[in-house]
Amino acid sequence: MRAGLRAVAVVAGAALLARRALRERIRESPLWPMPALEVPVSGRPRSRALRLRLAAYETVADGVVRLRLEGRALPRWEPGAHLDLVLPSGLVRQYSLCGDPADTSSYTVAARLVTDGRGGSREVHERLREGMEVEVRGPRNRFPLTGAASYLFVAGGIGITPLLPMLRALADGPEEVEWRLVYCGRSRASMPFLEEVAGFGPERVTVVAEDESGRPDLDRLVSGVPEGAAVYCCGPEGLMAAVEDRFPEVRLERFTPRASAGEGAAFDVELRRSGRTVSVPAGTSALAAIRAALPDTLYSCEQGFCGTCRQRVLEGEVDHRDELLSDGERADSMLICVSRARGERLVLDL
Repeated sequence: MRAGLRAVAVVAGAALLARRALRERIRESPLWPMPALEVPVSGRPRSRALRLRLAAYETVADGVVRLRLEGRALPRWEPGAHLDLVLPSGLVRQYSLCGDPADTSSYTVAARLVTDGRGGSREVHERLREGMEVEVRGPRNRFPLTGAASYLFVAGGIGITPLLPMLRALADGPEEVEWRLVYCGRSRASMPFLEEVAGFGPERVTVVAEDESGRPDLDRLVSGVPEGAAVYCCGPEGLMAAVEDRFPEVRLERFTPRASAGEGAAFDVELRRSGRTVSVPAGTSALAAIRAALPDTLYSCEQGFCGTCRQRVLEGEVDHRDELLSDGERADSMLICVSRARGERLVLDL
């Protein structure tokens, strides 16, 4: 009997050691059994997904709905952060958090219907309803509010959402800080959170509705900005480009790619772990070309925002077109859904 128990204990112990060894091997090389490279990025798990209940769904402006997603002990966030919403179809879209960062029981986002878009906003408006469970990832912050003596904020329509928590933080802060907001929109009825924004006072907030005042005279609206002021802008691409022309150091938040993933010359990508080389023609994204060879390659938003398709770059110069990676991360990584090679060849840890 004792011999039998000892044998069972030995087998169980060996199995435990094997499982531990396997977990360690996978940790060192997430694409195991392919060979590990030093500090691999490709294949690492992405942000932990949360399943939250859609507790409130309400219209807050023409074509704009606000969603309140409830959970328990949710990760904290700072003004400027956003969430990835995984929609029922599997599409992933990014939305700025516009609620209270101190509230760890819910996240609040707002979405404008884009009738000629890629389908994400239409799905939010047509398929999401109160009581549904929604998967989210994040929050992440690539648009943080940094310390400054003064600020200028410029918002266009739904672009007010990442700026709103910043305005609240400055207004409620212990020290008086000089700041101004220029809020533009096609009409007052289309501008979400207008009443709250106007409540900060006319000495801080200028509202420009095109149906009342015509196209905004940006030069006049942003005149008198103090030297060294931190400038933040979110809105339509034309508005952001105009602000960037006047303030090259502006901090921008965008949710559409600056450039198309297919624009540019053809190049080759060597997939070092897989032992393959694929050609990326002009007009085709690196992601599309790589998935033709490796169909299981991870991706999600296809717009350079979520980071799911991030890969480690071993050789070659990258034309970075994403809106996610930091300068440090771009030194050895790329998002293959939008970025391309600056030369004729890249080598990836894939």
